[in-house]
Amino acid sequence: MIEAPDLTDLSKDVFYELLIKQVKAIVEDESDFIANMANISALLFYSMENINWAGFYLLREKGELVLGPFQGKPACVRIKVGNGVCGTAVDQRETLIVPDVHKFPGHIPCDSASNSEIVVPMLKNQQILGVLDIDSPEFNRFNTTDQKGLEKIVETLLADSNFEKF
Repeated sequence: MIEAPDLTDLSKDVFYELLIKQVKAIVEDESDFIANMANISALLFYSMENINWAGFYLLREKGELVLGPFQGKPACVRIKVGNGVCGTAVDQRETLIVPDVHKFPGHIPCDSASNSEIVVPMLKNQQILGVLDIDSPEFNRFNTTDQKGLEKIVETLLADSNFEKF
């Protein structure tokens, strides 16, 4: 069993270095995409400070993101591509860091406690599979170090998981 390590009081660079090792341990012996997303969302939720939601949305037919494995309060189930932070990240095919979600045009408020957000698209062979979405009750919670670390986590998930059967 993989346990979420206590990574508090570390620099963000060291934090993500250790977190990525944990993600590699999760996915190295398990190829199921859904199982790996579930464990990674739990690892992120219990390892990252000052967050209130961590999880995945999966791109499905009709150009919609559908709620996948997550940790936190119940969330929006469907988000159209181009809508909200998640749908915009898919549309732009790039990671979005939103310091204040209340100022983001078209923000979809799933949890009124959320004030900032980071969304990382999951791209494999130019195909978007979905997004990793993390919310925080703090304003300005996420920065480029978070972006680089979370993009590496998504890269590790996609490299070692069998997403073709999900």
